[in-house]
Order: sequence, then C-alpha cells, then structure tokens
Amino acid sequence: MRMFKNDYSEGAAPQILDALVRSNDEQCVGYTEGDPHCERARELIRAEVGRDDVNVEFCIGGTSANVVGVTGMLHDWEGVICTKDAHINVHETGAIAACGRTVLPTQDADGFLSVEQAEQVYARQTLTGRHMTLPKLVYITNSTEFGGVWSRERFDAICDWAQGHELKVFVDGARLGSALTSKGNDLSLTHIAECASAFYIGGTKNGMLFGEAMVIANPELKRSFPYLVKERGGLMAKGRLLGVQFEAAFERDGSGEALYWRLARQANTCAARLREGMAGLGFRSYLDSPTNQQFFVVSPEQARAFDEAVGSETFAVLPTGEEVIRFVCSWATRQEDVDELLGFAATLA
Repeated sequence: MRMFKNDYSEGAAPQILDALVRSNDEQCVGYTEGDPHCERARELIRAEVGRDDVNVEFCIGGTSANVVGVTGMLHDWEGVICTKDAHINVHETGAIAACGRTVLPTQDADGFLSVEQAEQVYARQTLTGRHMTLPKLVYITNSTEFGGVWSRERFDAICDWAQGHELKVFVDGARLGSALTSKGNDLSLTHIAECASAFYIGGTKNGMLFGEAMVIANPELKRSFPYLVKERGGLMAKGRLLGVQFEAAFERDGSGEALYWRLARQANTCAARLREGMAGLGFRSYLDSPTNQQFFVVSPEQARAFDEAVGSETFAVLPTGEEVIRFVCSWATRQEDVDELLGFAATLA
C-alpha cells in the first residue's frame, strides 16, 4: 500500500522535475542572487501576492524559513507568541531558543492562536517591564498543525490584535497551498500579503524536491535576511535549483491556474475522499480538517495496524487511552491509493 505518513516523502511533480532537468546544463550565478530563474520566480510570486514592494527570498526548508523569519524580526530580549502545538514550539528541536529568541506559547488546543490567549500571554509578559521577555511577534500556521484553515475573520482578528499591541505577524506557510485551495476557504494570498509582516509559500510539502519562498514586507527582515540565511547555514550555492522549481510552479499555462494550486487541490481532493470513507466506516475525526491532513481517534491496536500498513503517525494519546493518528495525502496521492487504504481500514472497523 502507498504510504500516508507525510507530504514530503514523494519526489518532485513531473513538471517541476522536467524544469530542473532542462536547466541542468546551464551555468548560473549562485546563492539565488541574480540568476534568471530566481529573478523570474520572484516576479511571478510578486504578481501572485499582488505586491511589488515585497522582497521574495528562498529557504531550503520550513525550519530554516521559521528560524530566519522569526529571529530576523526579534531582538534577543524579545519573544514570539504562538500556540502550544506550533511547529516552532514542538517540532524544531529548540531551533528558535538556540538562536537566542524566546517562544511564548499559549494554551490554545485546536491549532489556532486566539486573541484571548495571546492577550493573556502578552499581559503576563509585560507585567513587570524589562524583567520579562517582551512579546514582539505572533506566529501562526496555515494550515494549522491539526489541518485547520484560517478564515479571513479569524486571521484579521489576530492581525488587528497584533497591530494594536505593536507586534509583527509571521505566517508559516509550509502547507499554505493546501489551506488556500481547501473547501470553504475565504482567505486569499493577496490578503495575507496585505496583513502579514512576512510569510512563506511552502514548496517542500507541495510538489517540489525542497524549498520555501519567503515573502517579506517587514523592513527589518528585509535587511537581515541575506545575512541570517547565510549565518544559519541555509544559503544554497546552487540557488537556481530553488528558483527553477518556483518558476515552474507559478508560471501560468493554458488552464489559467498555476501548477502550485493544482497540486495542492489534488492532495485535498484525495484527503476529502479519505475523510468521507473513514467516517462511513465509523471512524471518528479528531478535529475538522478540510486540508490534506486528516486526524482520527482510534484504539492503540488500530493505531499500530495503520502505522505498519501505511505509516500513519500518532499525534496524541487521549485520557481514554485512545490515540489520535494522522494520515497525509500529497500531490502524488491517487484516488485508487485512498480506496486501497479504506479497504484496509474496513478490516479494522
């Protein structure tokens, strides 16, 4: 059976791999500086976000983008507010702390950073002035760590709160493609670009071999990015490989839609089929997710069986002893793969 462990174990989408092969004989200047592919990708992304005043830079992966983005907008005595399940708080081996910045988690339990919880952290941290780490940034992910999608109303609320407290906003967009092509989504890329200090468009988890494109409006990060990405070990000598992939992903073809969005929609379509099929078999969703990540509550025995068969991961153990497991669809997942998984699930239901 095909594995449903994550959305980055696949190779590149054929169109992106073809573009890399076609460019293989070219000699380009390095480090994403001035080569024609990176410059064209920057043009395409600026057009996609509807702003020509932003910097577009490239990172090798999500952790690198988060580290450079967060640390580039904070001083040593400043911190970033995020949910307790946020990637920078859980899955990046203390990378932010290792760079001398402080993560200030809330108690939000659904993956969304709420104004109420953000205000509690802010009030606590500013209670005694210079004796506490000063919050200066909020970090959110779209889609969230639990597959949730930020609505425009919810996004505007946290951005307005941040602006009212003179905090910057950073959006982790590792799965931004999946979020913005999900059913019912009402948040646009252009609106994110209007409100966020910086965000990135994830490529690693949406059909590329590797790479994220950082969109930067914040003047401080514009200045610090070139130095930080080198200092943190994230600057690729063969930078054109990043440019080639994003160029291929955002060039418009006869369909009128960029490949990037088609790949994300394919993953979401298969995930919806998976969600409906699992529900029909009696499996209970953990949280509502319209994206390519799907979470279900199962027994420990079922969790082990799914893990062995398709590589699902356990994300939480509930007080009942039941486990929350995750299945992930990618650009390469086919409906036949989902149906095969559902056939296996039927034997465990």
